[in-house]
Amino acid sequence: MLISVIIATHNRSVLLARTLDAIARQRWPRESMEVIVADNRSTDDTPAVVEAARAAGLPVRYLFEQRPGKSHAVNAALALAQGDLIAFTDDDVQPEAEWLGALAHAVDQTGVDFVAGRILPIWECSPPDWMSPALHGVLAVPDNGTAPQPIAAGTSGAMPIGANMAVRSDVIAKVGGLRTDLGKLEGSLRTGEDHEFFLRLIHGGYRGTYEPSALVRHLVPASRLRRGYFARWLFQNGSDVARVEGSFASPIPRLLGVPRYMWRRAGTDIVTTVASLTVGSAERFASALRVLWFVGYVRESWLGGAATKKPTLTAVHR
Repeated sequence: MLISVIIATHNRSVLLARTLDAIARQRWPRESMEVIVADNRSTDDTPAVVEAARAAGLPVRYLFEQRPGKSHAVNAALALAQGDLIAFTDDDVQPEAEWLGALAHAVDQTGVDFVAGRILPIWECSPPDWMSPALHGVLAVPDNGTAPQPIAAGTSGAMPIGANMAVRSDVIAKVGGLRTDLGKLEGSLRTGEDHEFFLRLIHGGYRGTYEPSALVRHLVPASRLRRGYFARWLFQNGSDVARVEGSFASPIPRLLGVPRYMWRRAGTDIVTTVASLTVGSAERFASALRVLWFVGYVRESWLGGAATKKPTLTAVHR
């Protein structure tokens, strides 16, 4: 099995060098892998970092993508990838040595179409006392445990995210690449590209698995461990999720254009938030942020035309 590893990057050459070094230590045979670094308008020494990794023996290709946005960079790399399996990670991630082997083994043994791996944090500084595992998704370090689990329609399995997932290339050719109106863009906290791609897989009838032995470690910079960052991110994510989910038909009962279960959950979170004398600060802060997420979701549902927006998809041509 040939595995293509795709890494989108923007002006983080120091971190990228660490990621490429970790991939170079993979126990998966080098003749059965290719690495594509999609440089999204970097102005630092990213090309030199990639060339140094290539000179050291890593089968890596450099691609410059002028259009701003991570989704554009990933899609450009997908068009070049030759692998049977496409593995995605980020430029601030350090995969363990068995990462690619575990992804390939999961696909081979289960026959699934996609795999979500385990993600653990590398804390740049100690997390504050208001941090709780419920907020780890904001930092792209959702630890889904040590037991494999199926991911399919009707299950509650882990959602794959771009820091650690793999998808069969023939499946990507059918469902298309990432939506370019979603995903990371410099100067914004725009999200949703992973969620939308996952929903496309599920609605297409494709099956996945969560494989904890496919382990990576994701840097959590100190600059993100601020209350304001979490508040802005969750409000934006609530809006993005509403826009994404509005693109798919769903039988879930709604009240005033919003899923009923969200109203119930928001009510519980409001009660938890105001009960400041009976809960700890971490639980209270997480509840308050979930309310803020809900406000973003409602705002997009009511004012953003989420239910009528059509997705912008990119076909993958090889």
